[in-house]
Amino acid sequence: MQPANAERGQWGSRLGFIFAAAGSAIGLGNVWRFPTTVGQNGGAVFVLVYLLAVVGLSFFVMIAEFSLGRRTQRNPVGVYKTLAPGSAWKYLGVLGVLTGWGISSFYSVVAGWTLGYLWKTAVGAFNQASADQIASMFGSFVADPLTQISLHFLFMVATVLILMGGIKGGIERWSKILMPLLLGILVLLVVRSVTLPNAGIGLEYYLKPDWSKLTGRGVIAAVGQAFFSLSLGMGTMITYGSYLSRRENLVTAASWVCALDTLIALLAGFAIFPALFSVGLEPSIGAGLIFVVLPNIFNKIFLGNLFGAGFFLLLAIAAITSLISIVEVPAAYFIDERKWTRRKAVLVSGGGAFLAGIPAALSLGAVPGLSSLLTIENRTYGFLDLMNLLFGQYSLIIGSLGVAIFVGWKWGLSNLFAELREGNPDFRAERLFGFFIKFFCPIIIALLLIYLIFNPNAFA
Repeated sequence: MQPANAERGQWGSRLGFIFAAAGSAIGLGNVWRFPTTVGQNGGAVFVLVYLLAVVGLSFFVMIAEFSLGRRTQRNPVGVYKTLAPGSAWKYLGVLGVLTGWGISSFYSVVAGWTLGYLWKTAVGAFNQASADQIASMFGSFVADPLTQISLHFLFMVATVLILMGGIKGGIERWSKILMPLLLGILVLLVVRSVTLPNAGIGLEYYLKPDWSKLTGRGVIAAVGQAFFSLSLGMGTMITYGSYLSRRENLVTAASWVCALDTLIALLAGFAIFPALFSVGLEPSIGAGLIFVVLPNIFNKIFLGNLFGAGFFLLLAIAAITSLISIVEVPAAYFIDERKWTRRKAVLVSGGGAFLAGIPAALSLGAVPGLSSLLTIENRTYGFLDLMNLLFGQYSLIIGSLGVAIFVGWKWGLSNLFAELREGNPDFRAERLFGFFIKFFCPIIIALLLIYLIFNPNAFA
């Protein structure tokens, strides 16, 4: 099939696609959320379960999404209109577009914090500050409406400018620059962290499993982390797959993306846990690990300002490579289904996400009424929290479950295997792939959804 609109473009090279797709998967979830979740769920034993979840679940769902996108060369809505015309399956695509738009609106707000803390750390704003003062500074920072909206705006403008360059000139070009830069900075941080005094204690915690700490909640958290980390279920990988040449080997491409995403997450753990134990802090401290705890660490190590600025630069790069892929989902919808130019589609998608993100930017203290909208099991949710719960948890899982069911039971394994052979004529793993995509993945994802329904705070 030919692209529905010449405005949509195509990847110029395999390397460009792999970097772009890996950049989509690699974001704040890898560098921020992964170490936090490891620390809350027993260290090395959680890491092992997480790796199994990537190999046994996320990898196969990603292949399914790539296959749907390349087969139709359409956005998530267009995929289901093409492969299941006149059916209700198109609403699964609509959910993917809305999820991409919803996540981009609040993701940009959190991503803006990385810019703020990059500046604060570089100029020594935390030097000589006590732990209580650093915590207070974070509260004041997120409660400042002008700062929050400005940083949110800057991050979204950068995203829109990259996307306006198109697939080759925008996403692919910048991914080839940003992804190696991200990896280089992270390696430097790892080298600095593992050479700190008492770093060995942190390495042991991270690498030596303590099976007594394996819990059912930890297993579910590991599966959830693997799922969310790879940007599955919201149409991003369908959209990126739609720009692929038919000569590309989808199995190899998915393998590279999963491997790079996992590598960054594991390296983030090597950067954080040795430093954490070096200054005697608890690994289970939670979501404040990055913006409240790490400035304390930077204060206590040689060249701490440089180390800290490098870390927040790393977070900013990880965030922008993810955000461009998220905003591309609704943009691709407008290009394919509405026949808009790329410029108009990107401006509307990015501009709409910015406006929708303003309440999230104001919900952390600037506007008290937006800070406590709902209480679930003694946890209070503000506007940003509810957006994350709705779009960052339930929508992603429902979307991924729908993909697995559609490919395994509606579109059919024969069509999937035919698509996989397009770039890999020697593909012979039909039984293995059929079992995981038709049975294993839908069952596991359904169990995860059921667990979240009864435990909405599981990944909060």
